[in-house]
Amino acid sequence: MSELEQIAASVVEQALKAGATDAECTLASGTEFSVNVRMGEVEQLKEATSRGAGLRLFQGRKSGSATTSDLTPDGIRKMVQAAMDNAAITSEDPFAGLPSPKDFGKTDLDLQMYSSDLEQVDTPTRIALAKAVEEAALKTDPRINNSEGGAFGSYLSERAFANSRGFSGSYRSSSCSISAVPVAAAEGKMERDYWMSSSRSFAKLESPEQVGTEAARRTLRRLGARKISTRKAPIIFEPRIARSLLSNIFEAVSGDSIYRHASFLENKLEEKIASDLITVIDDPTIPGLFGSAPFDDEGIPGRRKVVIEKGVLKTYLHNTYTARKMGTRTTGNAGRGLAGSPWVDRGNFFIENGTTSPADMIGNMKEGLLVTELMGQGVNIVNGDYSRGAAGLWIENGEIAYPVSEITIAGNLKDILMRVNAVGNDLEFRGSSASPTLMIEEMTISGS
Repeated sequence: MSELEQIAASVVEQALKAGATDAECTLASGTEFSVNVRMGEVEQLKEATSRGAGLRLFQGRKSGSATTSDLTPDGIRKMVQAAMDNAAITSEDPFAGLPSPKDFGKTDLDLQMYSSDLEQVDTPTRIALAKAVEEAALKTDPRINNSEGGAFGSYLSERAFANSRGFSGSYRSSSCSISAVPVAAAEGKMERDYWMSSSRSFAKLESPEQVGTEAARRTLRRLGARKISTRKAPIIFEPRIARSLLSNIFEAVSGDSIYRHASFLENKLEEKIASDLITVIDDPTIPGLFGSAPFDDEGIPGRRKVVIEKGVLKTYLHNTYTARKMGTRTTGNAGRGLAGSPWVDRGNFFIENGTTSPADMIGNMKEGLLVTELMGQGVNIVNGDYSRGAAGLWIENGEIAYPVSEITIAGNLKDILMRVNAVGNDLEFRGSSASPTLMIEEMTISGS
């Protein structure tokens, strides 16, 4: 057992001695580094370490929780007492409690969550990377004459979990990223955009030149944006925009939304709710990705789940509590902070790759919109209504004609999912959620 596992197990033991009928403890430690550079000068540099513990315990069907950053015996004793005091004043919940012991476990796969090469990267190198990614963007074109910054960040962490029903486990993880946000000007108007690269391993980051140049390209293509009149037209979501649609799907299949009757996908299992081209997977067992883990935050082993298969809804995602509410079993999708009740979380949540190239989508479109930015939060998961501010590139006769801005795209998620008529072959993970390019047959575009 790691040191953190040993501490977690001892906290659980103390909670039981204090009168708890069940208990679980999460410990986390981490080292964070970030540097932000603007116009070649360091604006902000942060390096911090943290260590903390969280306890959730039960007295029958009453639960209480507490956290501490003081891992001395006295600090832990106070945390246990605080959790006991909180449980004493809460109401009973018939669905509260730990998972069944038969559900516990860990995946046997090597998930490649930790890369030691990050430990070898010194501070001057990290600062130099932040400067280099910004410089690469600035030198791309004379119209890029300003910047909101270049950045490098990294995080090394360890997490441990133990409970009173025999589960104990821990894992380490690492992550790093570089990004640039250039600003371009033309005809008295300014535009900005960004690009970034992230990885578990320092060696697998894209080069500052690649990231800076791509950030510049995305910024330059926004210059000269026009307004367009209100109309209905086909829509293409590029991958980073399609991820937002994937987030809407996740919220709609979350057990929290289902048992609260707050999802347009309630009572839709085994029904067709999307185009045949749409298959959605939740998989925390893919090596090297950011949504991977050997077990969830209740000690349930990760496994691959088909959420939507060729347009048919196959499963909701649950932690133990939402599963009990729905009369089913957890899907191993518990997430949590240090303390408090778990929420429903995702692993690597993605739409499977399609067969159409983004270039072919554009080339086959007589007219339509390639969405490159979304603004606002105008999505109602209860009824599926969708309305968001947007910007993008107008397509005419199979070619990008000009950038557009100050528009709104609208529809209903029920129709949007059913009207996906092309899925790109460009799936790429830059986070725990990923989608290829998506084309929707028609949406309403509100303009001038």
